[in-house]
Amino acid sequence: MKESLVAQTGLPPAQGEVEHPALALANTAVALPGEQTIDLLGTPAQANTWLVERDLAPAHADVQEMCAAQLRSLREQIRSLFASRAAGVAALPAAVAAINDAMTRVPTAPLLQWDDTTGPYRTPPHPTTAIVEHALATLAADAADLLTSPEAERLTACASTPCNRFLLRQGRRHWCSVRCGDRARAARAYARRTRSEAG
Repeated sequence: MKESLVAQTGLPPAQGEVEHPALALANTAVALPGEQTIDLLGTPAQANTWLVERDLAPAHADVQEMCAAQLRSLREQIRSLFASRAAGVAALPAAVAAINDAMTRVPTAPLLQWDDTTGPYRTPPHPTTAIVEHALATLAADAADLLTSPEAERLTACASTPCNRFLLRQGRRHWCSVRCGDRARAARAYARRTRSEAG
């Protein structure tokens, strides 16, 4: 899990991602210096890999674009809620509704089906869709748990521009990685040097 994120973005997982898959989901759209962005869920194959790496789907899930789009949509709603919580502002009602919808959409049991030859049996209506819906419900529940836990006080956005990742702050650290911390310190030093030369 850590190696694939480092390989694709150059960044290790942000503090709290391992414990909270919703935080890891929020951080799958990564803004990098030079106006570069990486979407770790950009294709169905990437979405499938991301779900498998977090034990949210079996390797054979074969996620299609519709399901990958649902995962990306939930990511944006979770990002909106995390941003609202970190900024101390009211959340968008649509984001709250999306989380609640994801948590309640999953059937609690396989549905009853009837085959004219073999008779009644129970099965999910579409196995891959059911797998993804369960993953979405798990991620939504984790986001709700994080937002309502004492840990939510530590939820913050990375303080290094242009990074857009979230983390659970530890002490005074407001950066998602050493690289972002170094970039923020270098920017502050440059600003101080520029002010002293101008003054």
